[in-house]
Amino acid sequence: MKNIKPFLMAVLVLLTFTMSSCELVGDIFEAGMWTALIIIVLIVLLISWLFRKFRR
Repeated sequence: MKNIKPFLMAVLVLLTFTMSSCELVGDIFEAGMWTALIIIVLIVLLISWLFRKFRR
C-alpha cells in the first residue's frame, strides 16, 4: 500500500497539467455567445422580413 501514494500523486499532477477546466468553460461560453449572436441576428432579419411582407 505504500507504493500507491506516489503513483496517485503523479496521476494528480498529470491531470492538473493536462485538464484545464477554465479553458474548457471559456470555450463553451464563447461558442454559446456566437450561437446566441447568430440566432438574434436571424430573428431580427425574420421580423424585418415579416414587417415588409405584411406592409404591402
